[in-house]
Amino acid sequence: MTQPDFDDGFHDEDDEYEDEVYGPKWADHVQATVAAEIRRRRKALRMSAQDLADKCEEIGYPIPRNVIANMESGRRAVIPLVEIMVLAEALRTPPICLLYPIGYVEQVHRLPFEEPVSPWTAIHWFSGEAEGLGIRDSMLRRFHAHASDQQAALAALEGARRERWNAETATTTAKRDEAQRAQADYDELAVLAKYRLRQLRITIREDGGTPPRLPVELSDVDPPGQAPPPKHPEKEDI
Repeated sequence: MTQPDFDDGFHDEDDEYEDEVYGPKWADHVQATVAAEIRRRRKALRMSAQDLADKCEEIGYPIPRNVIANMESGRRAVIPLVEIMVLAEALRTPPICLLYPIGYVEQVHRLPFEEPVSPWTAIHWFSGEAEGLGIRDSMLRRFHAHASDQQAALAALEGARRERWNAETATTTAKRDEAQRAQADYDELAVLAKYRLRQLRITIREDGGTPPRLPVELSDVDPPGQAPPPKHPEKEDI
C-alpha cells in the first residue's frame, strides 16, 4: 500500500537546488507525508472528517472538520506539532507513525540535504534509539538503561516469589531443593539489577536529573531520604 501522490522531495542527481529552495521542499515533503497518513489512517478506521474533528474536541483540543479537510488535501500547508499529537491520539496511533508511516512509505528524508532513509531508521533516530548517528544524549541512554534494569529487577523478584512458593508446596525433597536453588539464582539476579539501578539513579541525580519513580517492589533501591514516594501499580498510567 502506498500513500497518495505528493512531491516527496526526491530528485535526480543531476538536478540542482539552491539552499533556499531545497529547505522548503523538504518541509513540504514532511507535511505532505503527515497529511497523507492522517487521511489513510482515518479511512482505515472508517472515520469521517467530522468524526475525527469530534474526537479531537473530545480530547480537549478542537480541530475543525474544514481544517482537517484542508490539511488532507494539501490546501493547508503547515501542520503544527500540537495538532499532530492530538490527531495521533484521535487516530489511535503514536505521533511518530504519522511522521514516519512505517509500512506505507518506503523512504523519508530525516533532514534536508540527506539521503532518504527507511521510516524504521527515521523512527529510531527520532526516538533516540539510533546507533551510528553521532547521538550522544547521556541522560536519554541512562533512562533507557533504567527501564531495562527495572524490568530485569521486577522479573527476578517475580521469579524468586514463584520459586519460593514452589519450594513451600513441593511434594518431594528433590523438587524442593530444585526450587530453592532456582530461588537463590533469582535472588542474585534481583540484587545485581537493583545495584545497577541504584548506580544509574545516583548518576542521573549527579547530572541534575530526576530519576523515574520506582514501583513499590523496588522501594529499597534508593537510600533513605532520597527516594520519592513509590509508584503503586494500581495508579500507574495506562
